[in-house]
Amino acid sequence: MRKKGFFITFEGPEGSGKSTHAKRLYNFLRKKGYSVILLREPGGTKISEEIREILLDKRNKKMDIKTETLLYLASRAQLVKEKIVPALRKGKIVILDRFHDSTLAYQGYGGGINLRFLEELGKFVNGKIIPDLTFLLDIDTHKGLKRCGHKDRIEEKPFSFHQRVRKGYLELAKKNPKRFFIIRGDKEIHFIEKKIEEKVLEILS
Repeated sequence: MRKKGFFITFEGPEGSGKSTHAKRLYNFLRKKGYSVILLREPGGTKISEEIREILLDKRNKKMDIKTETLLYLASRAQLVKEKIVPALRKGKIVILDRFHDSTLAYQGYGGGINLRFLEELGKFVNGKIIPDLTFLLDIDTHKGLKRCGHKDRIEEKPFSFHQRVRKGYLELAKKNPKRFFIIRGDKEIHFIEKKIEEKVLEILS
């Protein structure tokens, strides 16, 4: 599929501020007159939001990592078909809070699922959809988890798991330097906001 729009994703460990800055960028671009849509993972569609509830429910502590992986992919498959592809075809800017890199970081580096296998599953789910730009908000694992208030099932995973997730994100960024833009998530919020806005406007212009 030939894209006409522009696809921006926000990634990062727990407490990095990615959700906050995805929303801020969305509001900024709307004020600038761009046609933009903001989505989140897991979620974004009726089916995907229902899957989200299962994934993040702390009562589901016995969920196997394979089950977790497939549920995330199922949620994404619905989002790609129902929201992302149609928006890009209409020439819109799509801002997404988490995408395939999250699966590689969390279920791959964090959970131990084979990365090559996840890449193949990603092609099956995402088709040829690849983000044009990915903001990685990096933060020290301890600092990030301290920022989390009411913790969900993923946030309650062991500290060592979250350390592997952060390491995974940094490795992904090294492998894809043209797509990733790393920002320290513990910087002052307006500093981060300005850096993101400058980068996006530079590319869109």
